[in-house]
Formats: sequence, structure tokens, C-alpha cells
Amino acid sequence: MKKSIISTAVLGCFAFLASCNGGKTDNADAQRDTLKSEVADSTVYGKCGEGSMMHTLELVTDEGKTLTFTIDEEKGSNVQGGMMSGDRMAVTYYKTADGNIAHKVINLTTLLGRWTSLDKNFTIHEDGSIESSVPAESKPYTVWTICNAKLILNTDTFEVLTLGADSLELENSKGIFVYKRQ
Repeated sequence: MKKSIISTAVLGCFAFLASCNGGKTDNADAQRDTLKSEVADSTVYGKCGEGSMMHTLELVTDEGKTLTFTIDEEKGSNVQGGMMSGDRMAVTYYKTADGNIAHKVINLTTLLGRWTSLDKNFTIHEDGSIESSVPAESKPYTVWTICNAKLILNTDTFEVLTLGADSLELENSKGIFVYKRQ
């Protein structure tokens, strides 16, 4: 009887440890959960259309609709990363009597790639993952997304101040962070 109770207790412990994955958690899954925002995303996603020009963005949305936005800096339009036909874009906008006015445009294709600074060295991938190239980094970025035209890296939310072919400038409450393309 005593052996039966001990055997049951040992088996129960093994089952518990197995279900807990040995106390380990999948960091990527945990990080993905942190990206789920309670705020609704007003960003429209799609590809830059061939009808895009200096002051007009034609966007073929992920749903297959073609939307046209006026780019007007005097009305607050802010385009980061350029507008190249076929590039993936994230756009926030507002409607006026004259049509859709782009508020913030982020070229996601330009955002992809390897970025470095004094303390960070990471690659942003299209699938939403980030690969850190600094093994000793204490809190490496592992995932990214866009929400309301802001870049979210893990749990940090940034305003994209500058995005060019070789430069990235981000700002949040902790300061301004400058990266160069490697």
C-alpha cells in the first residue's frame, strides 16, 4: 500500500513536470502574446500601387480593395521609407470632403533588414520575428508589429521619426534611438 502511494506521487510529479515543459517557457510565444494590444488597430495594410505619385498613394489593401490617399505635408501627412510600387505599406488616414488624407505611411519593406546601434544589432524579418546578433544582450528584441502607425518591438512602442534606405530613428518615452543599416 505504501509503495502504491509513493509510486502514484512520483508519477504525478513526473506528469506535472512534463506538462510544465520542465519549467521552461517558449519565449517566442510569450513575446507574441505581449504584442496583442487592447487598442484597436486603425492601420490599413497593403501594397503600394503603380498609380502612386509624389502626392498620391495608391494602396492595394490586403483585402484586395484599391484605396487612394492624398499626401499633403501641410495637413500632417508623414511618409517614412518612401513609396515604391509593390512595397508593403502601413497607412493611417482620415477622411475629408476632398477624399482620404494619409496621416502616417510606413514602408514595411524598407523597415525589413539588419539594423545596428551602439548596443543593438538585430534583423527585422517579414514574418514578425526579430533576430538579435548580440548574444550577451539582456533584453533582445524578438518580435515586431505595427499598431496605429507605431512600431512595437516586444513590449516597447515607438514612433517612427525617420526611415530611410540606411537609417532608422525611433522615439518613445525613454528617448530617441538611432540605427543604421548594416
